[in-house]
Formats: sequence, structure tokens, C-alpha cells
Amino acid sequence: MIKHKMVSHILIPEHKKLSSEEAEKILGKYNISKKQLPKIRINDAALEGIQCEAGDLIEITRKSEIYGDLKFYRVIVR
Repeated sequence: MIKHKMVSHILIPEHKKLSSEEAEKILGKYNISKKQLPKIRINDAALEGIQCEAGDLIEITRKSEIYGDLKFYRVIVR
């Protein structure tokens, strides 16, 4: 088992790589394709410690005092 260093900073929301099944479920739920999602570069500091490749889907969870946890999705690009 390889442990990865996760970026931990108050200003960086949680980033999680979705499995291919989870990604397909999200794309189907919103009836969108990966091309329609905002992009995040593979060398972005927030992805440090996450094993990911171009084309993977990332779920970003931002905390809001008013709305609770908000989920955003990005596709990884080179």
C-alpha cells in the first residue's frame, strides 16, 4: 500500500478522484459529457497526492455555512 501526501490547507476544498462507475453515474445524472465540464490541470497543487490521469473526473466538496456541502466536478487535462 502506497500512502500519498494529501494537500491540507484551509483554503483548498476536498478533492476526490471518482471511479469510472461513479463518473458515469454523475455524467448520466446531469446528462452531460466530460467535454462539457470545467477543466483542472493534472499538475494543479490541489491534486497532489491523488493518483490521477487526464480524463479522470474529480469531485470537489466545498463547505458552505448556508448550503452545507456543495459538490463540483472537474475533468483532468494535461
